[in-house]
Amino acid sequence: MNLFDLLISPFVSYGFLTRALAGAMILAASAGPVGVFLMLRRMSLAGDAMAHAILPGAAVGFLIAGLQILPMTLGGFAAGLIVALLAGLVSRLTVQREDTSLAAFYLISLALGVMLVSLRGSSVDLMHVLFGSVLALNNDALVMIGAVSTISLATLAVIWRPLFAECLDPTFLRSVSKAGPVVHFLFLGLVVLNLVGGFQALGTLLAVGLMMLPAAAARFWVRSLEALCALAIGIGMASSYLGLLLSYYFSVPSGPAIILVAGGFYALSLIFGTRGIVRTRMTSPRHRIA
Repeated sequence: MNLFDLLISPFVSYGFLTRALAGAMILAASAGPVGVFLMLRRMSLAGDAMAHAILPGAAVGFLIAGLQILPMTLGGFAAGLIVALLAGLVSRLTVQREDTSLAAFYLISLALGVMLVSLRGSSVDLMHVLFGSVLALNNDALVMIGAVSTISLATLAVIWRPLFAECLDPTFLRSVSKAGPVVHFLFLGLVVLNLVGGFQALGTLLAVGLMMLPAAAARFWVRSLEALCALAIGIGMASSYLGLLLSYYFSVPSGPAIILVAGGFYALSLIFGTRGIVRTRMTSPRHRIA
């Protein structure tokens, strides 16, 4: 067996694998930069909370129309925005911080979503909503994921400078501009939008993995924001490709395979990256003295 048969042939021979690869790579193109900004703003766990928050909206869409793309997407997006807005309002009107509010609302949302799906669906339907099925992507789903990626990248290009300024010093941005709250809620909208897109391929519980793991891995290699975003996209795309190959050859679930490969990239970066454990210990002052 040559390299073409081993690495390329499965995607040429099977249309469902081609669509799965296209959907995952398109999603990685926008989820990577969003994950980088989540990481720089110390909101990584907020991404996980938002991934759970879309579940009740997707469940309502499922109750109305079954496993149809548009109703579940619109429902999930609406639910995620409502939770983000409620958490922001609670943090501004009370003494509770936004991360605590998000945690409270996501736990309520997760329980409500599971209960709603269980009212009509089977355990198979629940597993599909929670973990997705990247191999079942059709043309409509690809169009939706493409629209999500295009809107996300265009919006990031518009709010890039104030969003970067907010990462560095939110207090300074508020002192010189009134754009801070607007940028914050626009960014939360992008997080929800990408999680809804990822939900179609990876489900609510794994969508955040393609957003955060490539960004976290990239942090061990480069420093500049542009390089971080580019490397996160590359790691996300490579994880999608290798994860689907792993799924094909070893008959394992495709979504978890993609996330586990991304986790492997993170582990390798943690150890061998230019800012990882090995390089840091080799260049530490105590090591040089010894």
